[in-house]
Amino acid sequence: MTTTIASAPGKVLLTGGYLVLEQAFNGLVVGTSARFYTVIRPQTHAGTITVDSPQFEQAQWSYKANINTNDQLDFFPSTESRNKFVETCLKFSLLLILEKIGSKLLSNQLEQGIHITIVGDNDFYSQRAQLQAKHLDNTAESLQSLDPFCPTHATLSTVHKTGLGSSAALTTSLVAALLLHFGVVQKSLDRSEKTLIHNLAQFVHCLAQGKVGSGFDVSSAVWGSHRYKRFNPSILTPLMDENVNPKVLCQALDANNKEWDNKVTPFQLPPGFDLILADIDAGSHTPTLVGKVLAWKKSKPEESDEVWTELGRYNSLVEQHFRDLSTLYEQDPAGYNQTIETCGSFKSKEWSEQVSVAGPVAKVLVDLVQDFNQVRHYLQKMTELSGVPVEPKEQTKLLDACSDIPGVLMAGVPGAGGYDAIFCIVLSNTAKDNVRELWAAWNELSVGPLLSHADSNGVTSVTISSVPGLSRVLS
Repeated sequence: MTTTIASAPGKVLLTGGYLVLEQAFNGLVVGTSARFYTVIRPQTHAGTITVDSPQFEQAQWSYKANINTNDQLDFFPSTESRNKFVETCLKFSLLLILEKIGSKLLSNQLEQGIHITIVGDNDFYSQRAQLQAKHLDNTAESLQSLDPFCPTHATLSTVHKTGLGSSAALTTSLVAALLLHFGVVQKSLDRSEKTLIHNLAQFVHCLAQGKVGSGFDVSSAVWGSHRYKRFNPSILTPLMDENVNPKVLCQALDANNKEWDNKVTPFQLPPGFDLILADIDAGSHTPTLVGKVLAWKKSKPEESDEVWTELGRYNSLVEQHFRDLSTLYEQDPAGYNQTIETCGSFKSKEWSEQVSVAGPVAKVLVDLVQDFNQVRHYLQKMTELSGVPVEPKEQTKLLDACSDIPGVLMAGVPGAGGYDAIFCIVLSNTAKDNVRELWAAWNELSVGPLLSHADSNGVTSVTISSVPGLSRVLS
């Protein structure tokens, strides 16, 4: 058995927070350069699966897996320490693999034992403690000096996450690595194979969380950047049982099952647009925020429906402006680049007044800024009406200050909002540096940069040599 490595990205939901839970609305999700990696290698302990997460303390789990005389999977943990996501992933991936490749082949491979190592890029976790220990300021330069996959000095339950979708990226990379390792999918990962990975990862992620969520984070981990319309929850609700019939499960998760009605429309930020992210050291618990907003929506349907409808409308306009800008670039790259460069030296609120900023590209940029400001307006209104801090006043103040820097197109709270992160889209490196300087000097919240940028690639099969720092972690 050879070494298998699968990788899946984190995510940033630019627009569609809360609305993405409903099939009537879309979410615009961008994949990140921060990724999870799952490495599977043979080991000497027959019939044992060992899982190791070396960035964390007390993070090694062991399982016994074999095919019994009835050609069924026997799977159980052999360590006291448990990890719900890893365990659910292993058990149900192996059940599906058994259905796909048969008991004899799976039995032979399980008998040899496997060792699984899971790591995530540094951006998934706050590096504040690491920087303080090294007496370094919380800057992009300091973060770049850290080793890849550096230890968090925390357990999985105490680590401070940055909101990039670590559980979805972990789940997707582990599911993909298992299906690759046992030969259910091939390294090229065609659309049908990615669909199988997606369906299985959605099921596992929902079961581990105990509910059927929107699924945009797993979708992004598989497909990269795209416009997302969710699947009907009824496809997974009947399967949400640890003792689900394996044959029923495999039929439901099959790549050709037309009941999966999620829609994935590829998306990329237009040329010259740079996404930058910050971690705010006051993390929000997303399920709590979502629960409270949904409770408000249920108790005040008329009030909330108006906000929902307007948010949906402006979200769609924002996406269309992005797509129009990409089209304008294709039609006239030189003219497009000139406009982006000019706008990069003015504040966005000045673009419409500048004689030097004119033409179709400038018009779409101005419309994009105005419509994204409307998205923020309705998130602020949701905050006010629901009493839930979707875009709390402290964040509003920070975002307004970012938006006032020349070359900043937009600044917002991603996903469900709250206090844990912000994103900015900038048109120049100067704007990026100036935004990061503002963050470093900001006193009202503790704002730290992340190094990730937008990356539209989804789940992939990779080699050890292609990932800096990976071989050191594995040794």
